[in-house]
This record gives sequence, structure tokens and C-alpha cells, in this order.
Amino acid sequence: MNADKHSKVLSAFIGGQVFACRAVSCCIVSTGLFLSQDPRIAAIVRRMPPLTGVPVRVDMVRGLRDRRGAVHAGSFLRERRIALDCARAEFPRIFVHEVAHFIWLRLGNAVRFSYEDIVRAELAARASGELGWSAQWRKDALRAEDIAGRTRRWREYGCESFCDTAAWLYGGIERHEEFTLGAAWRRRRRTWFAEVLGNRTLSI
Repeated sequence: MNADKHSKVLSAFIGGQVFACRAVSCCIVSTGLFLSQDPRIAAIVRRMPPLTGVPVRVDMVRGLRDRRGAVHAGSFLRERRIALDCARAEFPRIFVHEVAHFIWLRLGNAVRFSYEDIVRAELAARASGELGWSAQWRKDALRAEDIAGRTRRWREYGCESFCDTAAWLYGGIERHEEFTLGAAWRRRRRTWFAEVLGNRTLSI
């Protein structure tokens, strides 16, 4: 049977960008909040704080791209869907990053501003590095007026920094070439997550 009959082209609009990809058909198996063909998801979610919300579908995708080119994953918040196109070894870290986008959306301004204070203090101290490339290139692109004015560039950096930090904490990977933030700053972020998020159920 023709393989094209077992796949479909998907597109979604999120964050001002259109993603297009070809999704691999699969038997969807429920793992609580996530509908996926991958049994690893249940183990990954157990490392995270308790989560609640409407189930999210997780698709393995070929050829996922955004306006900048090929990407490893995309979160489609309105569709409640995560698309992944990554190597097996990267799956836990990238999956947690994408789940963190759903968490960030529902944290509320007070908590988001609190996290921004953490990374603002790092920038004021000229702390280099990040906990993932998604945050790193946005950090490198920041200008003083972005920080002062909470521009879109700053807000996107804050979101990606939060998601990369969550992936570092809960992805189960101790060392990675993208973990370049200094140890002291990592401890501050770990403490923030523990104190602010550690004792609550997070909505996604």
C-alpha cells in the first residue's frame, strides 16, 4: 500500500508562524495527559511536577520546519499538540521543553515575571551561557532596550529560557553541550523551580 495513504500534511499557526510537516501515522496510546505512540513519555512525565489539563497529542514528525529552517519540535498550543522530529537520545530533553511551553502559558504573569527577574539578574551580572540553544541564541540577540521595555524579543527569551531550564531539570540528561550556564546560576534556577513550582500541580 502506498505510504502516502498512511500520512497527512499538517500545519498550524502559533506565535505568528506557520509550521508545516508530514506526520507519521501511528496507533495512539493514552499515557494520562499525553496521547502518544512512545512509551517513554510516561517515565519522563514522572520526573516532572504534577500536571493537569486537557490531554495533549504527541506526534512524531518528519521534516518539521519553521521560518528559520529545520527544527526538532513544535508546540501547537491551541491544537493541544506537540510535534517532534529529533534523535532518540534527545527525545526526553526536547519533549520536556515542549511540555514547558504549555506550562509557561498558564503560569500567570506574577510567576512569569518572577522567573524573568532570575534571568534579568544573570544578565546584569554578565553571566554567560544558557541551558539550551533555543534560549542561547535569543539571549545573544538581546539589546538593552529589550530588557528595559520587556519587548517581544525579551518575552520570547524568557519563555525559551524557562523551557530549556525545565528540560535540563526534568529531562534526565546530566551533561549536554548546550548546558553552558555557570554552576552558581544553575543552582539559582533550580532553587526557583523548587520553591515556586515544586509544591503545586501545574496546568498545561
